[in-house]
Amino acid sequence: MSQRSCLSVILAAGEGTRMKSVLPKVLHQIAGLPMVAHVVKAAEAAGAGSQALVIGHGAEEMRKAAAKFAPKAETFVQDKRLGTAHAVLAARDAISKGYDDILVMFGDTPLIDADALTVARLKLAEGAAVVVVGFRPPSPTGYGRLIEKDGKLVAIREEKDCSEEEKKIGFCNAGMMAVAGAHALTLLDQVDNKNAKGEYYLTDIVEIAGARGLDVVATEASFESALGINNRAELAQAEGIWQARRRHEAMLSGVTLIAPETVYFSHDTEIGADTIVEPNVWFGPGVKIATGAKIHAFSHIEGATIASNCDVGPYARLRPGADLRNKAKVGNFCEVKQAVIEEGAKVNHLTYIGDARVGAGANIGAGTITCNYDGYSKFFTDIGEGAFIGSNSSLVAPVTIGKGGYIASGSVITESVPDDALAFGRARQKTIPGKGKELRERFASAAAAKKKAAG
Repeated sequence: MSQRSCLSVILAAGEGTRMKSVLPKVLHQIAGLPMVAHVVKAAEAAGAGSQALVIGHGAEEMRKAAAKFAPKAETFVQDKRLGTAHAVLAARDAISKGYDDILVMFGDTPLIDADALTVARLKLAEGAAVVVVGFRPPSPTGYGRLIEKDGKLVAIREEKDCSEEEKKIGFCNAGMMAVAGAHALTLLDQVDNKNAKGEYYLTDIVEIAGARGLDVVATEASFESALGINNRAELAQAEGIWQARRRHEAMLSGVTLIAPETVYFSHDTEIGADTIVEPNVWFGPGVKIATGAKIHAFSHIEGATIASNCDVGPYARLRPGADLRNKAKVGNFCEVKQAVIEEGAKVNHLTYIGDARVGAGANIGAGTITCNYDGYSKFFTDIGEGAFIGSNSSLVAPVTIGKGGYIASGSVITESVPDDALAFGRARQKTIPGKGKELRERFASAAAAKKKAAG
């Protein structure tokens, strides 16, 4: 099996009008990844070393997106919508390269898993020429039925063409197929469009292959795996299913999710054992969390690396480039972007750290801001090991605070501070006895006069 070459042909040319969107349907995302990219990942996991994407609507946008999630895939344009067999034949040049197995999949079925595809390929290895992936929906109404006889698949019958007896069949067509590469083009070229819609249907190859004496069988996938997405409601349904799967997987791997239904993962979230995630946490793409971390409620994390035994939140925002080293803490209402928080450093409250390094053991007081942007360029702030930044301080980059440096509360620091130095960056306090009472009386008199004038 591992030595059999495999091409996946992924059909992604549909307009997706029911999505009510200018974005091609298959580029709508599940867990931060275009749904068609989920299909590509499943095919790759099932051993498909080559990919052919058949595109149409939004072709240029599709090509740009594919360059990111499937950079080695070939793209083929289906200029006219003449049916599924016609769409597959748009990739004739790829199919003709002599692959052992051809997987035909739809770009709008993001929940398909590699196991279902692997089983289909195994049937090809055992001698089948065509393998159709079926499923058993809660209600078969509206689906094409898989008609079997003596363990062989003899036809795929659309519901409108089914007899009353056939309508009772609960085994339905999921749309995905595996075809022996040696027979693929021969079978596809025999499909005609002599039907009410004048289209070339991929499903016709079942009877064509049977008529040629070739083995045709069906395998079964779960209902969820076969779910196709046609509108935003189904997109949300698929997102929910994907998230439920991922949460379950995380918990079985040793992660504690206190309220799992409120935690949202991205397609590439990595999270280590003994990490605790409190309710209402969102992980965007590019998050890696080591073991033993604690992520408190209402935190929003993307593009960040969190080392062992870190403490994040509640209400923390870690943006791309945030790099928390062992035992670092980023507390409530803090934002960290493109910054390293070294081992044991604390950024506890109401703070923005951007384009910076916070040295090991340093303490950042509440309300501290790294002023990293002048409207045109970003600048770096380097805070040394063991430094103490007093509350409500502004560090105007580029600036360096040396090891053990001490910044007095309320300071605006515009010049670098040497190791172990104390820096004040604020005006000296001035206290005027009795002036507070005088001001109150003046303000009260002015307010009364204004009220009297207004009548």
